[in-house]
This record gives sequence, C-alpha cells and structure tokens, in this order.
Amino acid sequence: MRGGLEVPEMSWRFAVAAVGLSALIFLIGAPREVHAQSDFAEAGSDLDLSLADYLAKAGPDAQLIEPGKLKIDDYHMSCGKRPTVIDPNFESWGGAYPGYVILNPDRLKTLPTPVKLFVYAHECGHQFIGRDEGAADCFGVKRGRRYGWLKEEGLAQVCDFISNLKGDADHAAGPKRCEMMRRCYLEAAPRAARN
Repeated sequence: MRGGLEVPEMSWRFAVAAVGLSALIFLIGAPREVHAQSDFAEAGSDLDLSLADYLAKAGPDAQLIEPGKLKIDDYHMSCGKRPTVIDPNFESWGGAYPGYVILNPDRLKTLPTPVKLFVYAHECGHQFIGRDEGAADCFGVKRGRRYGWLKEEGLAQVCDFISNLKGDADHAAGPKRCEMMRRCYLEAAPRAARN
C-alpha cells in the first residue's frame, strides 16, 4: 500500500490487453478534449498520450491498475472502464489523459481521505466532460455526495486543500472553485440506500 492507495497484482493478460487497446484507440483517434496537468503538458508535448506511450515515458515506477480495482483508504473507486496509472513521479496529485486516470501516491499520502477521493473523482470527471476544470470539480463533488463518501466536513477539507491555489489559465482561484463546488454539492442528492 502506498499513500493509502492499495495496488493489486496486475494480471499479465490485462496489461497486454490494455496496451493493445490503448494503441488501437490512439491509432483511430482518441478524444482530444481531455488533458492532464503534468510535466508532459508543461513541456509542450502531446497532450493526448496513449496509455502505452505514457507507461513507456513514466518508467518502471508506474503501475497500471485495472478498472474497478483501485482502492483508496478502504474505498473502492472506479471510473467506468478506464484504468488508473499509479505514478510516484507524476508532477501533480492526479491527472487525466483520454482513456485513463493518473494518481501520484506520494503527493496524495498526506491528504485527508475525502480530498484523495475528490482528486480521483475530479480526474475521472475529465473522462466524461472534457477539459473544463470547473465542470470536473462539480462532477467530483456530485459523485462524492451521491456515493456517500463526501459529506459537508469532507467538502470543507477539499476547500481547505484548494483554498491557497492561485489559479491559472484553466483553473479558477481556490476560493472561487470552492464557492462553485458548494453549489454543486447542494445540487447533488445522495443516493437512496440499497437493500
């Protein structure tokens, strides 16, 4: 376990299938609206790295987690059929490229559980809504409330986490993001308990 992220054994068949599938997606043209905040993006390189290309660039420390197998502090997390790359060398807490999510366990390990889960849900949101950072924030907050892992106290922890972020061309400043996320939280009704 690294930084609260449980890394399961990866089957060889899944690794081969994931690399082959990502190469096929890359060849037929993956969606172009998803991006990551990373050293790759800052260096001006291709914002649409295929999973195989990312893993080749990331090196031996990166680990591929099958869809639905990610566990963060005792919470099973998934982003549909998209795998997660655990990369301790990734420049941010998390990122998203078309078809997969990236998490940096070393940067996440000191964060409270609701913040870790929010980071993952935010990056997963890019898979469904594209580059819009505000929409990804809203997606993450709504998902957290609907699935029950984000309560008001957790939202306050997320707001504390982002409050000092100054913002950039893609992200609003932390206080503005928090204001919007509080509205999204109120719009999202928790799911009814299942029998």
